[in-house]
Amino acid sequence: MRLDIDRLFRGLHPPTSGLIVAVSGGSDSLSLLLLAKAYADSRPAGLPLLAVTVDHGLRPESADEARTVAALCAARGIAHRTMVWHGDKPPTGLSAASREARYALLAQAAADFGTDCILTGHTMDDQAETVAMRAQRGAGAGLAGMARATLFDERVWIVRPLLDVRRQELRAYLQTHDVRWIDDPSNQNRAYERVRIRATLSDDEIETGAAEVRAAGAARRTLANACALLLERCVTFPAPGLIRIDRALFARDDAAAIQALRVLLACAGGCVYLPDQARVAALFSNITAGSVRVSLSRALVDARKDAVWLRREARGVPDSPVAGTTIWDGRWRVSGIKATAGLRIAALGAGNVPEPASETPGIPASLVRAASALEPAVYSDGVCLGAVGNGHVAGHGVTVKRIIAPYARYLPDFDLAIADMLAHLSGNSAVPTSPWKHHIDP
Repeated sequence: MRLDIDRLFRGLHPPTSGLIVAVSGGSDSLSLLLLAKAYADSRPAGLPLLAVTVDHGLRPESADEARTVAALCAARGIAHRTMVWHGDKPPTGLSAASREARYALLAQAAADFGTDCILTGHTMDDQAETVAMRAQRGAGAGLAGMARATLFDERVWIVRPLLDVRRQELRAYLQTHDVRWIDDPSNQNRAYERVRIRATLSDDEIETGAAEVRAAGAARRTLANACALLLERCVTFPAPGLIRIDRALFARDDAAAIQALRVLLACAGGCVYLPDQARVAALFSNITAGSVRVSLSRALVDARKDAVWLRREARGVPDSPVAGTTIWDGRWRVSGIKATAGLRIAALGAGNVPEPASETPGIPASLVRAASALEPAVYSDGVCLGAVGNGHVAGHGVTVKRIIAPYARYLPDFDLAIADMLAHLSGNSAVPTSPWKHHIDP
């Protein structure tokens, strides 16, 4: 049996404040809890541990199941907390909404506990199912599967120590320790794609596929490193909302250059997902051939003789009330001290863009003005109170922070090199380091 804590947690650098363990009561998460407890106890100074159960409120039994987990934790001296997903549930897209709610609640529990590290019990079986589903959709880089660590919401790491472990091993481990687990009936419901995929995968396919997933993950990391080097050499952010790409990037017709363009388009347009690779490859060829002016992924591409310029296209920019913390236009995280009646965030608008004191050589003033017009500004009762940069509007309690759109919600550590470079180029704070010591070269 391969359930050795030294092997499972080798290279993990947890915060001294402790770890959160996400525990549903199923075999995978209960095994993780016991293994994490053994790991925490083995540390020279010990390590605080908090088990968190998310009650989605989707089944009548869920509250009782959370209490069962709490009782098991109490018997083993493990602190436990239940987080409940309150409010109406969406009629469609329930699985995705449940996942978002679960991670948001776990992140809140982590913040309250003072840690940025959440352990989840995803296994080799889960990995195989995830990759099989993505393969059916032609997911490209998604065939690397789940990363060993993913930064959620720019603030907390989701860490998966069990990706090389089979579910059957975990169940044997629990039986050895006389621990019973809860079987969620939804895991047998063939209405869910994952359940249908699970039924088609043999043990041999899962084992063989694990090696292919590891190879795909290494290839994705290599691509990210090459892409980051190109970004460093060829890209600048010369003015708010404006990206300049040196023509040297288009002298290379390779995967790293096309990936760089994909990431920059999503960044300029404020898109969570990278644009389709085939469409970007075609755009790349057109840019290489000459001048181009086209929109893709909400970004306006203006390819000129000396450089290629990207900015947000002018349509569809939101006008939103300031209330709590939210992401505006996919490009900015906006926070208000409190919801303030009459305060809104919208595009600055061409009429409110100040004339520059002097033009910067090599940077067309018309592009600077067009990009600046689409940056966020605070309005009160329709009156513009001023543009907002990476700072705040004095007296109005509004703070904004530029985000790297495709990585603001989920950043798999495969892509850390890209996110780090974009943060540096755009003047953002550095991306937090992965808790795995070997996140660069596994």
